[in-house]
Amino acid sequence: MTRDLTEGTRKEVDLPTLGQRSPLVSMFRGMGIEPSVTSWGRGAAPVGRGAARDSGDVKLQGAPAGVVSSPESISQREDVMGRGSGFHGRGLSPQTMVGLGRAAMPHLGVGRARPPFPPGRVESVSPASEPQAAQHTQTSHTGTTPPPIPQEVLPSAVAPAKMELKMEDVCEPLNKAGTKGAPITISSNHIQIRCKNEAVYQYHVTFIPNVESMGMRFAMMKDHRSATGEVVAFDGSILFLPVKLNGVIFLKSLRRTDNEEIEIRVQMTKILPPNSDLCIPFYNVVLRRVMKIIGLKLVGRNHYDPESAVVLAEQRLQVWPGYSTSIKRTDGGLYLNVDVSHKVLRNDSVLNVMNTLYRQSRENFQDECTKELIGSIVITRYNNRTYRIDAIEWNKSPKDTFTLMDGTTTTFVEYYSKNYGITINELDQPLLMHRPKERSKPGGKQIITGEILLVPELSFMTGIPDKMRKDFRAMQGLKMHINVSGEQYTHSIKQLLKNISTNPESTKELSRWGLDIDSEIIVTTGRTLPLETICLQSSSFTTGADVSWSREVVRDPSISSIPLNIWAIFYPRRCAEQAEELVSVFNKVAGPIGLRLGRPIRVELRDDRTESYVKSIHAQLTNEPNMQLVVCIMVGNRDDLYSAIKKLCCVKSPIPSQAINVRTISQQKKLKSVAQKILLQMNSKLGGELWTVNVPLKHLMVVGVDVHHDTSKSHQSVMGFVASVNSSLTRWYSRVTFQTPTEELINGFRVCLLAALQKYHEVNHNLPEKIVVYRDGVSDSQLKMVEQYEIPQLLKCFETFPSYEPKLVFIVVQKRISTTLFSLTANGVGTPPPGTVLDHTLTQRDWVDFYLVAHHTHQGCGLPTHYISLYNTANLTPDHLQRLTFKMCHLYWNWPGTIRVPAPCKYAHKLAFLSGQFLHSEPAIQLSDKLFFL
Repeated sequence: MTRDLTEGTRKEVDLPTLGQRSPLVSMFRGMGIEPSVTSWGRGAAPVGRGAARDSGDVKLQGAPAGVVSSPESISQREDVMGRGSGFHGRGLSPQTMVGLGRAAMPHLGVGRARPPFPPGRVESVSPASEPQAAQHTQTSHTGTTPPPIPQEVLPSAVAPAKMELKMEDVCEPLNKAGTKGAPITISSNHIQIRCKNEAVYQYHVTFIPNVESMGMRFAMMKDHRSATGEVVAFDGSILFLPVKLNGVIFLKSLRRTDNEEIEIRVQMTKILPPNSDLCIPFYNVVLRRVMKIIGLKLVGRNHYDPESAVVLAEQRLQVWPGYSTSIKRTDGGLYLNVDVSHKVLRNDSVLNVMNTLYRQSRENFQDECTKELIGSIVITRYNNRTYRIDAIEWNKSPKDTFTLMDGTTTTFVEYYSKNYGITINELDQPLLMHRPKERSKPGGKQIITGEILLVPELSFMTGIPDKMRKDFRAMQGLKMHINVSGEQYTHSIKQLLKNISTNPESTKELSRWGLDIDSEIIVTTGRTLPLETICLQSSSFTTGADVSWSREVVRDPSISSIPLNIWAIFYPRRCAEQAEELVSVFNKVAGPIGLRLGRPIRVELRDDRTESYVKSIHAQLTNEPNMQLVVCIMVGNRDDLYSAIKKLCCVKSPIPSQAINVRTISQQKKLKSVAQKILLQMNSKLGGELWTVNVPLKHLMVVGVDVHHDTSKSHQSVMGFVASVNSSLTRWYSRVTFQTPTEELINGFRVCLLAALQKYHEVNHNLPEKIVVYRDGVSDSQLKMVEQYEIPQLLKCFETFPSYEPKLVFIVVQKRISTTLFSLTANGVGTPPPGTVLDHTLTQRDWVDFYLVAHHTHQGCGLPTHYISLYNTANLTPDHLQRLTFKMCHLYWNWPGTIRVPAPCKYAHKLAFLSGQFLHSEPAIQLSDKLFFL
């Protein structure tokens, strides 16, 4: 840690006992503070981020395995930790800085719309009598200033009482509100929390001589509850209390292993506002206890009510209603976020699934089991824990032995009989293996907690079976219970609030930390952005309230169409009739769209084997080198056949291809509508342009980026990159790069952008002046990494071109969020109209961000998408960012309406999914200027 401080600081602060493995080092990193790392392209280090993410789920670095974890997966060791729990990695050591954290440090840099401070401006802590006189240390943007010397490391001659600590400042939220659009009253699944305590006090605990064992530290502190009070949150070195202790406290304990006397020094280092980010993790621990008190069961990260389970006997499923909850700090203060959740459990154990697979294919039984089960999530009902199946141990069985914590050995049969009263019937079944994720120890040492073996008979499948997903009627029955309306959603939240407020034990638990939860969900004012105008070749129109233009797009010609002169259609003999009918309807509907269609080469296959398709397509491409498009009619959802066709047409012999399931063209009534959609898709794949919207920004390039992770982990992660290369945003350039598994940061970003800029220059004979990047698939915990590693890659890329300095806007797109919006009307609670924006109250404190509902929702709740501007040198105002983003949601050519994310993001997702799921390699470069992946 000393390495991270400046030379000036190193002379003043002596850290004799703290080495590289000290828990304080990991705390320092855990807060996202690396003084040695500057934020690229800013000239300033954004200090002190990352104490609490949007979902309230805190990534805790430096947590001892089994004792400390994230609030979602806190270990149950309350007996060790007392009234509070661990959240290692949040506090900051007193040896570093007073008042260093998100609330205390200015956020410097362009991306957050906050002006840099003038060089050399430093404010220091000055003694004052009132703790509320909030002053704090700030860092100049020209360098790191030495922090004031905290009390603990002052020479013993100086009395600690001389230096009075002040409560940290709470920074004002950024101005990120737009003005365009009509106001609308909306509510959200957030409930305000009021803090009755004046402050939360942070103390540093020193053990002399040092005690390595975390468990021993917790036990020693528990012995001194008379001094600290019952309400504590302790992580091994940092202690939080709702009360102020007088001066430095010295406590004595005996180490039970060798009876050595240990002196424990407890010294106050900070006075925090009660809604400080450092308090959020243990508030969430308190909330989890409250959920347990009111009778909800923890499954994974959420709480469910098995007593209210809905049983679907026909599908052999159970649906458990429940909640996903977290406390988080936003621009509007402290809020409880409640998302209504449902857990789908199957009545089939893994053993049942194995038996079914054995009956279906005895020869390839083990391979089929591996394919079906690896990557699946199972639940063990005896403890309501969920696990991912990582492997199947065929050579092990419940008769095998394993060693318990106390060193004794027992068989799985005996263990479950003795501890849970469960009798295992099938003694020869294999075991399932789950490998827990790596956890980091204090000092950054990576450790893996041992592999967990599960018994298939006692493990039950979760989630919706694939067979059921394809059954429309069964899915409709399930959706009735899962897709709740706005009225049902708000009723469920109010029921939870009522259960908490009417339970004396739960209110007592909350009042220990001075928390008071409101009885109603938040009501605020959002805005509905103006409707957009859709432009076709010779006509334009304003969208309706449902933002759909499916009629107009097949009635008038597209912007540009590629004449389809030489194309082939492949179909098995039994689909000959449907193929003829499809070609006939194609000819009828092609005219109005503006598409010239030649006679296809018809290829009838003797059977529908994969080999037959591949050989025939390859032969036709060899005979006709000018072939423009391949159309294949397939029977059923066959991934192996689809994958083989796409590998041939996207990698080996590059040509746009269209795969059609015979079921979609078998209904005569819908055939015209289906044929129109297929023709529009074929035109897009050939390089045609369907429609656009008016974007006033000139010389603009819009980029979409997304990552696809293969859940089986057998393949690498894939990044899809799509960039616009013309002013009307109707021509797109796409690239793919492969990465090692679980890697979200994109190292090939630079290569892709460089190629896209060269393509842009080739089309326009100049380079774009503004580049807007929409980056999908980034969680709150990764924002810092993206800011420090991905954005610099893009900035470096511009150096390739002489004296080229375009303006860059980098926006992170988050779909998987727990925020839900409702519109409040005279008729009750409904879904917000498309174009609804919320850019205050629930937004994050550190970034310019907003929530946008771009799509039309028929049922359920309004699920907004969260947009976070990490970098903005184009000085686009919040209005510009919001309007541009809404416009981009209109440009996805596979759907004549708005979608949930900007079109380039959706294109990038489609490309990454195709490459990662079916191609397993990069598509041919010849297809990079076409939307071949639609």
